[in-house]
Amino acid sequence: MPLQNELILIASIFVFFGGLVGFFRFFGKQGIFAWTVICTIAANIEVLILVHAFGLDTTLGNVLFASTFLATDIMSEIYGKQEASRCVKIGILSNITFILISQSWFLYIPAAGDTMAEPIRTVFANTPRVMLASLFAYAICEMYDVWAYHAVWKWTQKKFGSKKKCLWLRNNGSTLVSQLINVVVFNLCAFAGVFPWHTIGEILIFGYGIFIVTSLMDTPFVYLARSIAERYTELQKK
Repeated sequence: MPLQNELILIASIFVFFGGLVGFFRFFGKQGIFAWTVICTIAANIEVLILVHAFGLDTTLGNVLFASTFLATDIMSEIYGKQEASRCVKIGILSNITFILISQSWFLYIPAAGDTMAEPIRTVFANTPRVMLASLFAYAICEMYDVWAYHAVWKWTQKKFGSKKKCLWLRNNGSTLVSQLINVVVFNLCAFAGVFPWHTIGEILIFGYGIFIVTSLMDTPFVYLARSIAERYTELQKK
């Protein structure tokens, strides 16, 4: 199927963003924390896979990782800056923990009849570098994202006299810049010397292109999450 990769990438935006809102709908704040843990680990595994889509080579993980920015924006909007920062710290600690756990597997000597140790070693051989690069990029861009979200929010509230207005502006204004920081820092740290420079260039262009699309498309999901929170608050008052 010629457009298989493209169709799956487009579908994954709705699946992952919808999945995050579903986690929030059923589990509240804890659901956002859980989603952050899952995605920060899973995205750093699937980023090892290089695919061809929309005429360029790109790594997977972009859409899944984009959902972590949606997670911090929802957390900022509903629970405030402190809880959003806590969400980022949980993501960082999850990355560190997984690096240590995955590398501890290779301290064991496989049994003579083992068939899985070598394939797993192949998959996770680059994991420390990729995950450390991701950890570094994630820490920088997510902390910026939380700061920028609330800086824009403070400005719009002062200018328009409303705390609810301009959600789309604080959501996209913070995410578009933080995603640019993420895609540049992560890909240079993770893939310099691994892929040819022209491939890295394609990954940067395509990766940020995906992040622009996902940043714009995640806005309705932030509104949806806020609506869910408001309905829940109203029910609590009754």
